[in-house]
Amino acid sequence: MSELSFPDGESLADLATYVRRAARLDEDGAIRLQVAGSVLAAWVCVLPGSGLLRSGLVLGLRTMPVDPAGQEQGVDVTVPLAGVADRFARRAATGDASTRLSVPPTTVAPSWAALSAPRGGWEPVRTVSLAGLLEVAREGIAEVTRGAPEGSGSSAVASLRARVWGREVDGVPAGAALAVHALGFVGADDPAVAPPATVHRSGAWLRVSTSAGHVILRP
Repeated sequence: MSELSFPDGESLADLATYVRRAARLDEDGAIRLQVAGSVLAAWVCVLPGSGLLRSGLVLGLRTMPVDPAGQEQGVDVTVPLAGVADRFARRAATGDASTRLSVPPTTVAPSWAALSAPRGGWEPVRTVSLAGLLEVAREGIAEVTRGAPEGSGSSAVASLRARVWGREVDGVPAGAALAVHALGFVGADDPAVAPPATVHRSGAWLRVSTSAGHVILRP
């Protein structure tokens, strides 16, 4: 069984918070865990997109330090969010204060995990206000809630969500705003005074980055 080894409890707690937020979006979702050197890249899906090229795909990416001497290199697995959350719940229940976390043995293969965003070639495009993104997220959530009352069919809800979160705001799909809001990528107590998010493009992909994480989109 693979394990992740963290340099301190704060880094491990950071992953726990990220997993908890991602699970609120989709409790049946997955997380891709990639270790390279002293960095763990944790990917989650915010919106799955559609079609062969997953148009409308929105991914969240948060990185955190790991101890390269305390684990095997080249870890790259996609596992259920629920499995990771269960491990954190068990740690809390038993008072486990170690800085190691076992990786669930059961892997999954969601369609989004088969697509790899470019590692390089990102060109700066613009900046966007974090406060503005949060406002877009709140308005979009309210619109989806109003338009999809209890009993709505799954296809109708999916169509509404695609329409709302695919809408462009300040040159980026509104789905980026949902990801920043839901995954806690604001990175500041007061978004009004926080540095703006930066937007980069590489081919068909967009990246919206804040001090707390990255949103990768395929419009």
